[in-house]
Amino acid sequence: MYDGCRLGGTKTLRFRHNDPEHLAKRLQRLGDKASEALIVVEGIYSMLGDHALLNEFIAVKREYGGYLFVDEAHSLGVLGERGSGLAEELGVLDDIDFIVGTFSKSLGAAGGYCVSNHPELDLIRYSSRPYIFTASPSPSTIATTRAALVKVAEGKDLRARLHYNARRLHAGLSALGYTLGAPASPVVAVVFKDKMEVLTFWDNLLEMGVYTNLMIPPATPNGAFLIRCSVSAAHTDQQIDTICDIFATLGKKLQLQLRAS
Repeated sequence: MYDGCRLGGTKTLRFRHNDPEHLAKRLQRLGDKASEALIVVEGIYSMLGDHALLNEFIAVKREYGGYLFVDEAHSLGVLGERGSGLAEELGVLDDIDFIVGTFSKSLGAAGGYCVSNHPELDLIRYSSRPYIFTASPSPSTIATTRAALVKVAEGKDLRARLHYNARRLHAGLSALGYTLGAPASPVVAVVFKDKMEVLTFWDNLLEMGVYTNLMIPPATPNGAFLIRCSVSAAHTDQQIDTICDIFATLGKKLQLQLRAS
C-alpha cells in the first residue's frame, strides 16, 4: 500500500488503527479534498486478527466523501455467506469502492485481485507500472484458483469448522494467561514483552513441532512483539490441544528462565 502511494506520488495521511473518529477528524481537515481521499482498511487485520469497523468507516465516508478500499486478504474464505469476506458478512458490499485480496491464503494458489464497480479501475491496466510489468498467471494457477473459489463459495461447513478451531485455540491460550491481540479469529496473535523473549519462544515452538509466524517491529502495530498462529479448518481437536499444551510447557519454562535471570 505504501509503495503504491509512493509510485502514485500521492499524499499519505495516517489515522489511528481501526479508529473511525480519528479518520473523520483527518478528513474534516482536508475540506473539499476529502472527496478525493482513498480510505484504506483491512477486513481482518493481518497482525492482530481484529476486524475492521466497516459500518463506522462507511458512515464516515458518506459524511465526508472519498472512496473506501478494503483488503480482504485474511477474510476471503473466512467470513460471509459465500466466503467473500467481511463486507459480505456485514451486508455492505455495495458500499465498498475497491476490494483487494490474494490467492495465496484461503485459495492456496498465487496472485491477487482488485475488484470494483467503478469503470475507472480499468485504468490500472495502463497506468500501474507493477501491473504492466508483471507476467500473466499461468493457466494452471488460474484453473486451481477457480476450483478453489467454488469450494470457498460452497464451504459453509469448512468455515464453521475453521471458526470452531479458532475459538478453541483462542480459549486455550487465553486460559493459560497469554495476552492475545484480538477476539477469536483465524489469526490468533500472542503478544510478548520484548524481542529476546519472543525470539526464544518462537525458536522453541519450532523445535517442538509448532510452526508459527514471528512478527516484530516495524511490521507490527505499536512496536509489539507477536507470535502469530494461523488456524485452518484442517486442524483437529487433538492438534489444537497439543499446541496449547506446548504453549503451556514453554510458558512455564520461560517463567523459570526469567526468575533465574
